[in-house]
Amino acid sequence: MSNARALLIVLDGFGIGKDSPFNAIANARKPFIKGLLEKYPHSQLLTHGEAVGLPPGVMGNSEVGHMTMGAGRVIYQDLTRISKEIREGEFFKIPLLRS
Repeated sequence: MSNARALLIVLDGFGIGKDSPFNAIANARKPFIKGLLEKYPHSQLLTHGEAVGLPPGVMGNSEVGHMTMGAGRVIYQDLTRISKEIREGEFFKIPLLRS
């Protein structure tokens, strides 16, 4: 059995984007975060659009992000779920809608 450990760090409002004079995160001094990124393996998560169950191009939010991470899979939000069911022909098979 391995003693490997993992740590999930959630920084609400902290995004990784393109460097620009207008990107506060990119321009901030972040010695602790920089040290973590240099020393340990890490990954980035998509927090918008279909990756978190929202329509393409729609920005995520704290609730959607936490729900997706907790579930470990995409949880389609109402609008996206209904649109997906219509597109796949499943929506009108719902018994309540047929009665």
